[in-house]
Amino acid sequence: MFAAYAARIAPDDPLSGLELGERPEPEARPGWSVVTVKAASLNHHDLWSLRGVGLSGDKLPMILGCDAAGVDEDGNEVVLHSVIGQTGHGVGPREPRSILTEQYQGSFAEKVAVPTWNLLPKPAELSFEEAACLPTAWLTAYRMLFTNAGVKPGDTVLVQGAGGGVATALIVLGKAAGLRVWTTSRDEAKGARAVALGADAWFPSGARLPDRVDAVMETVGAATWSHSIKSLKPGGTLVISGATSGPNPPAAELTRIFFLELRVVGSTMGTKEELAGLLALCQTAGVRPVIDSVLPLADAREGFARMEKGDVFGKIVLKP
Repeated sequence: MFAAYAARIAPDDPLSGLELGERPEPEARPGWSVVTVKAASLNHHDLWSLRGVGLSGDKLPMILGCDAAGVDEDGNEVVLHSVIGQTGHGVGPREPRSILTEQYQGSFAEKVAVPTWNLLPKPAELSFEEAACLPTAWLTAYRMLFTNAGVKPGDTVLVQGAGGGVATALIVLGKAAGLRVWTTSRDEAKGARAVALGADAWFPSGARLPDRVDAVMETVGAATWSHSIKSLKPGGTLVISGATSGPNPPAAELTRIFFLELRVVGSTMGTKEELAGLLALCQTAGVRPVIDSVLPLADAREGFARMEKGDVFGKIVLKP
């Protein structure tokens, strides 16, 4: 079957390790299902995998892709929850949890195998392309806001870095939950698109805000860390789920954190139950993922290159 896979680990030039070509089809095994992939979406996790973060050389070649929606062996339309072994389903008792592609072949292919427990029904209201955007970026945003931020309707939330998959999800979900959503961007066009998407205002990256906020959603990392900390009200919460600009900010801002009693909360992915909640929210409230573009799987390299450059607004979807 045709697939996009990591053939080599290349920390400084990740795309040089990406190959497109034939790979063996997944084999059925007890407790697992083989899904025919109808759509899959790109995440920064795929770029990090090519750099060797979370993916070791002994696992190569590894088909990339965490997210997918498709059809199982019984003809059911399904969405994949990409955290494998979270409750022990389908894996050995001592195997730690992992994200698809860290241990098991991923979804940038015509077929993918996952534990049957990891499949959820796809709502009929969502297209395969829309559903494929949800299991990583949108689930991450859902957990950041509704599990870890401690915000309530009417609170003000700052989303750093308008444009990425998690950031656009945070804007849409925040507005659906009755939050006042502000966002930042270095790009005026992306800021304007964020406002059109539902953000109440956008500001240039690092700009002084009109007021301090109740919570900051941080995925950028080192480049925005200090601004995030300085933007919070006393007792406010910073939720961090990524560090695309690097993990080492120039200053930790420890004095401000303890003096203002700020909370810094790490957030990673989400549970199957949270994904079910996100699917229900999309179904009942009309929430839809923001799709930047849909590409044939054969053009995956183009999608990877655009994501690496940050030239996206929303999710890039691949179709086998």
